[in-house]
Amino acid sequence: MPKLKTRRAVAKRFKVTANGKLKRSHACAGHLLTKKSAKRKRNLRKSDLVDCNDMNRMKRMLGI
Repeated sequence: MPKLKTRRAVAKRFKVTANGKLKRSHACAGHLLTKKSAKRKRNLRKSDLVDCNDMNRMKRMLGI
């Protein structure tokens, strides 16, 4: 069976952690920031993990 190609858009947005989980950044942090509270903007800066329900699909897109 041939190798799977990596989806480059996914590769730019997700990083694999040491334990094999996927790290992602939050959405809604790029514009319209004046109406968002400081607490909300601060939490949007932090990274998060991909949900376990989406993990297999994302790993397949990354070719892992």
